[in-house]
Amino acid sequence: MGTEGTEQARAGEYDEFVAARWSGLFHLARLLTGGDRHRAEDLLQESLVKLWFVWPKIADEAPEAYVRKVLARAAARSARRRWWGERPVEELPEVAAGGNLSAAVAERTRLEAALALLTPRQRAAVVLRYYQDLPDRQVAEVLGCPVGTARSHAARGVARLRQLLADVIEPVG
Repeated sequence: MGTEGTEQARAGEYDEFVAARWSGLFHLARLLTGGDRHRAEDLLQESLVKLWFVWPKIADEAPEAYVRKVLARAAARSARRRWWGERPVEELPEVAAGGNLSAAVAERTRLEAALALLTPRQRAAVVLRYYQDLPDRQVAEVLGCPVGTARSHAARGVARLRQLLADVIEPVG
């Protein structure tokens, strides 16, 4: 097989990887952006472009770990920006939201809103550690910090989430 055949095979492998992992990576990107679907799409596309350029080097190693690292770092960079340009929304604000949402969707929305209130590093640490189920060492590697710092970010993030998601019980009478 010539060089062109090898390149086509690699491109096919890349396409298969993206098709197989798109949904999971997109969900990770949404969590890292605090539920912002549009920023998550942009973030994932940017990360997959970076993956394309290094695909021949890492295709046989750990492409998902590479994309996860790029996503987490890009989300942290993006969160530091003051303005992203236009901010498209799913629905116009004056349109009333449809009623009768399921409890699971409501809880997920509540969690995404709470995640959005965490610092970018805490959000990344919590999502990588508890949603992606990565060990502390890998979370630290993705975040580019010592293991203790990654644990601290995750612990503080979880504590803040508990505070934000605590049910408020109002006194009666």
